[in-house]
Amino acid sequence: MKQLMTGNEAIARGAWEAGVQFASAYPGTPSTEILENMSKYDEVFSEWAPNEKVALEAAIGASFAGGRAMASMKHVGLNVAADPLFTLSYVGVTGGLMVISADDPGLHSSQDEQDNRYYAKAAKIPMLEPSDSQECKDFVKAAFEISEKYDAPVLMRMTTRVCHSKSIVEMGDRVEVPFIPYEKKMKYDPIPAVSKILHRHVEERMTALEKFSNETELNRVEYHDKKIGIVTAGVSYQYAREVFGDNASYLKLGFTHPLPMDKIRAFAKEVETLYVIEELDPFMEEQIKAAGIECVGKEKLPLMYELNPDIVRKELLNEESETIEINPEEIAKRPPTLCAGCPHRGFLYQLSKEKRAIAVSDIGCYALSGMDPLNCKDIAICMGGGFSVAHGAQLMFDKAQTGKKCFGMMGDSTFFHSGMTSLLDAIYNNSNVVLTVMDNRITGMTGHQENPGTGYNIKGEPANATDIEAVVKALGCKHVKVVNPLKLDEVKEAIEWGINVEGPAVIITRWPCVLKKLSAEDKAEFGNYKATNVVDHEKCIGCKRCIKTGCPALAYDKKTKKVSIDKGQCVACDVCTQVCPKGAIGREEK
Repeated sequence: MKQLMTGNEAIARGAWEAGVQFASAYPGTPSTEILENMSKYDEVFSEWAPNEKVALEAAIGASFAGGRAMASMKHVGLNVAADPLFTLSYVGVTGGLMVISADDPGLHSSQDEQDNRYYAKAAKIPMLEPSDSQECKDFVKAAFEISEKYDAPVLMRMTTRVCHSKSIVEMGDRVEVPFIPYEKKMKYDPIPAVSKILHRHVEERMTALEKFSNETELNRVEYHDKKIGIVTAGVSYQYAREVFGDNASYLKLGFTHPLPMDKIRAFAKEVETLYVIEELDPFMEEQIKAAGIECVGKEKLPLMYELNPDIVRKELLNEESETIEINPEEIAKRPPTLCAGCPHRGFLYQLSKEKRAIAVSDIGCYALSGMDPLNCKDIAICMGGGFSVAHGAQLMFDKAQTGKKCFGMMGDSTFFHSGMTSLLDAIYNNSNVVLTVMDNRITGMTGHQENPGTGYNIKGEPANATDIEAVVKALGCKHVKVVNPLKLDEVKEAIEWGINVEGPAVIITRWPCVLKKLSAEDKAEFGNYKATNVVDHEKCIGCKRCIKTGCPALAYDKKTKKVSIDKGQCVACDVCTQVCPKGAIGREEK
């Protein structure tokens, strides 16, 4: 049976067919759908973990207990999981274990575009790179075989285009792999004396893996015209094929660490000019040149952003494809913005008006608040950094006697991810900072995945719900305030309270994401609050104060100098109603 699948769907299918027993992840684009699809297979225990480190550690435990396991994450998530990954390289596996890193060339939804192929090199573990959905499925099955044969975790490097593009996949049946009986082994306890022995095993394994890389069919040669030879991997192979077709020969690499240098050297001798086409860093190119093989790579191709056929064609063939000319002035500007009715808007709008405040954001929907018209966010670095960066900055602002007050901001899922330790740092060191947990009752930006605070697991089954307020108080915070972020007077009072309180203070804003399908618990707590607002044009003076809330349901007509509300978007969150000086906005009468 054949089916059209994304790369992420195909990875889940491949893991199921390979007899995987356990899968864990933390959501992050472009990797999120891997576990979402994995959870549809009842034979696999799937779970959302609080963060990527925990996901990998749980997968390690499942592997040691004798089952095949996997952990998936976006590229920056592997930074969080790097600690167990490097030690796991020494320790090895029992049941096969695969780690999936979904890189994001072009920064479609990320704060950087790091090249995670270097993790395979640094950790000294094998790495695979599929080019389409069929390879995603097939390479997963190969990864578990490699993992168990060579006693190593396997890194699969995906990129956004491979994750989300669709192609035909030939389906297979699940193979039930028997559990490997647990035995107490010295390698499971890598104290220094043990790790010295294990390191020797790692180096011997790398030698064996390099031999494998030169023999495996995962690395294949496609000979056509030999004037041009191309070494490539991942989605770059698709771009190269589209541009050169049969006018070039290809060494298509699926197993990219360690590189099959003997095969590359033999291929290079068969072609006149050797190109290395790869996205982001010259990971393969540098190693090929270090081996004394002449090739052309980043001298012509860019180091940044995604490649595409047009870039490859222009830089290597000096040709440009015919395209339709577009008038830039006719393209509507659509910057990312908070949804109409977003519960974060009221708090962010009110905080942006406070001149004494420095807003330190985390990664999430609220990170969209740094642009017009809200202009709230000042700083953002990484997951969990919203609190700890604010704490460090506050110490310096206090020392310099600036009168500034830092407001750290992070969502509920991010708080569980890595915010609790950041909060503990601020409390332990008696920081004068205000830390805000913006609890919209779901993991919002990545598409409504459950988290420890929602009361449900990945399959929608009831789960233990963690009370954020109780956690904050248990960590030792004495100043805690819970507010409805859509009530501006309540928010304003809380912000003023936070500025004046001595010592660490926490504000918890609690209201569900406007797009969330409300649970029974949500309905009991928040009720059926959605309605529609309208503008009374007789009262509207066109002051545009409501527009400054940044709600996309509001539009200002330059001709009439009046504001209108898109009824298809409005849910009557009432933030605009509260800022209108003339009372021109109110509920639509049914």
